[in-house]
Amino acid sequence: MMRISDFQLKDIVNVTDGKKLGRLADIELNSTTGAISALIIEQSGKKFGLFGKEEEIIIFWMNIVKIGGDVILVRHGEKPSEEDEQ
Repeated sequence: MMRISDFQLKDIVNVTDGKKLGRLADIELNSTTGAISALIIEQSGKKFGLFGKEEEIIIFWMNIVKIGGDVILVRHGEKPSEEDEQ
């Protein structure tokens, strides 16, 4: 069993380019099933000045590759290949 606080301690890394995306800000739940449907990640750094809002990245459950002890591996920003489009 895992708690939300356990998720918040893990690094979130994009397997497409190996970069750390940010920290877990929130979890989106399916109201019918109660299952996690997406992770919402806050990127570090402010875009709109000192009091600006941090940008968010939404990672849908199907794009989570693996949840490990210290890291969550996700697929983000990957362009679909020609095989996927057919």
